[in-house]
Amino acid sequence: MSDRLAATLALDAPVTSIPGVSSGRAAALSRFGATTIRDVLAHYPKRYLDMSNICTIGQARIGENATIVATVHEAVLKRPKPKFDLVEVTLVDGTGTLIVTFFKQPWLVKTLTPGMRVSVAGKVEFNYGFLRMTMPFLDKVDGDNVEEVTGQVIPVHSASEKVPQGQMRRIVRGALAQLGRVYDPLPASLRAKYRLMPRAEALRAIHFPVDMAEQAQARRRLVYEEVLALEMHLMQQAQAELGDASPRTHVVDGPARRAFEEHVPFSLTGDQQRAVADISQRMAAPERMRHMLLGDVGTGKTMVAAFALVMAADSGEQALMMGPTEVLVDQYAQGLGPLLEKSGVTWSKLTGSTPASEREAILEGLASGSISVCFGTHALLVDDVVCHNCGLVIIDEEQRFGVDQREALMAKGAACDVLEMTATPIPRTLALALYGSMTQSYLREIPFERPPRTTKVYGFRERGRAYDVALEACKRGEQAYIVCPLVGSQGGAAAQASGPRPKERSRFGYSGTAGEQGEPVYIDSFDDFSGDDSKAAEAQAKFLQAKTFSAYRVGLLHGRMKAAAKREVMERFRAGEIDVLVSTTVIEVGVDVPNATVMIVEDADKFGLSQLHQLRGRVGRGEKPGFMCLISATGDKAACERLSAMEKTEDGFKLAEYDLSLRREGDILGNRQHGASVLKLVNVVRDGAVIEAAHADAREYMETQVRANTLESKLYLREVDAVFSAEAQRKTHIAKKGGVR
Repeated sequence: MSDRLAATLALDAPVTSIPGVSSGRAAALSRFGATTIRDVLAHYPKRYLDMSNICTIGQARIGENATIVATVHEAVLKRPKPKFDLVEVTLVDGTGTLIVTFFKQPWLVKTLTPGMRVSVAGKVEFNYGFLRMTMPFLDKVDGDNVEEVTGQVIPVHSASEKVPQGQMRRIVRGALAQLGRVYDPLPASLRAKYRLMPRAEALRAIHFPVDMAEQAQARRRLVYEEVLALEMHLMQQAQAELGDASPRTHVVDGPARRAFEEHVPFSLTGDQQRAVADISQRMAAPERMRHMLLGDVGTGKTMVAAFALVMAADSGEQALMMGPTEVLVDQYAQGLGPLLEKSGVTWSKLTGSTPASEREAILEGLASGSISVCFGTHALLVDDVVCHNCGLVIIDEEQRFGVDQREALMAKGAACDVLEMTATPIPRTLALALYGSMTQSYLREIPFERPPRTTKVYGFRERGRAYDVALEACKRGEQAYIVCPLVGSQGGAAAQASGPRPKERSRFGYSGTAGEQGEPVYIDSFDDFSGDDSKAAEAQAKFLQAKTFSAYRVGLLHGRMKAAAKREVMERFRAGEIDVLVSTTVIEVGVDVPNATVMIVEDADKFGLSQLHQLRGRVGRGEKPGFMCLISATGDKAACERLSAMEKTEDGFKLAEYDLSLRREGDILGNRQHGASVLKLVNVVRDGAVIEAAHADAREYMETQVRANTLESKLYLREVDAVFSAEAQRKTHIAKKGGVR
């Protein structure tokens, strides 16, 4: 037992305890966030080279991956431009010639000598009359026997100039040697239930598998372990947030609710009815409610939330409902206020622009209990907002608030129930990974039939056609949005009209090119960026007023405007005093103008599909058909194909799943939960069944073993804490060193 305990504790030993890792090498490893043996073991290969099938140069097929053993004929160093080293290695094997190219590795000229036998694995191409490989995996073959190469599966880890591939593999082998008889923290009952590999065996097999079948079994074990640890961590966090205060039970069928049901102006959809039933059940239970309402755009989340408000009022308690913008909070008041009044429920609205005298009256009403419901922005979080008896808090667009802000609102009541809502369509598997500690309801059905809405993708040179659509709408007396995500004076429409923009990086990613690692750069929330998009929007508005829409009234809305100015612009737009509204993504949430039928989104390829779907929800909200024009800033085929998904479906959940198949889950929502970055092996689309199973297992384990405080559960929770502590430290090191994930 002592050697097993020692091996387990050794996981948290520094990387310098691995043979051959000096302090300098440790500093280089820290750029990957690897500061302990645990971190090194979690630095999984990003891909594998299966060396089981070796072919000759003559047998290699163009466009396919191949593993070839051949002889070095010569290695030549070239410098096509200053400070750019290129090594060309000519390989021969009697059946043909292969030219292999390496970048920024001049030392290869000295190490790859004529007559040396090497193996290379990579994609075969044909250029300038020769078969070629660019930056393949290369290894030296000792002797004439190639049997040592055949059958190997070579892991390819993320590496760097200071820690090259070969060195990284040696470091990982050294870390694996430290494992010994390490304790397996995964509960034995769960290992037996799914016939999972022991942890030590899985770690060895994920890094250095005998074959890909063994690698698959190792991944299966470690994927389940990752998800289960995340779910347990989220559930522990939720318990800590809710605290130990005595719970309360709400009245869920009182007079206010019955009166409210009579005054709802439309019939609830089946999804809404199920969501109301879910919330009623949770509020009536003795345990505190922590519920998440996930809805597609326009599915009526606010109306479902209103049922929770009146149930709190029937219970003699108060409710606070917080939204991210004054525009959205105004709409709560306009849409729900009259219905609450008819139901006998008192209400108020508190924002940053509420007049001092009115604010004082609201604070007195909340403190005395005479106000039952208060809609508000961040203004609700101020210390002098004190409730007499708050029993429910509702957080709309919860991903726009920080953890501290959500906790501050929950603290307004003792053991109050919590309902969080988001209009970002999130597939169930990702929702379980991000919100696994909460019960959930989904809204997919639209409450009433709406006119058709069309989405069309235009290339940059076709943007004039998109503006023709907006002009035609204005001629019919309708209104249009122009979403302007550009930056600086060179990003305006005038600059665009003068020709293509340079491929430069801006606060919104890259214009017309891919990310640093060859991956697309997308935007999901402009709140996370610094810079001044208001200047670009102002320039766009001036240009459009002077040129394109000179016969119509152009307005401007952006996040840097004062609240009163934003509210004035929106009221004028609703009243029809503005025909074309140039805006940043401040209109993404909650803006409801039935006469707005056209939206043009500039540089649409910089957005994620989920946010484009959110923006699309702002048009076609009345009796007239809606039209959305997406203008791509690049002719990139992959970018246009991704945008074309918007033309094919109005289902936000399908779009989110498609977006998720192309991107990391953390990119969809930002890092609301730092757990998103813990899922190193998990693919939330492919591993949906594993996530479902792990979520159910975690909840059962929390309710049985953890509640019983068993020794096994104590050991497992220690491991969960260690994993998340290590992850927090890893992210800190990456941020300090400016390294890569």
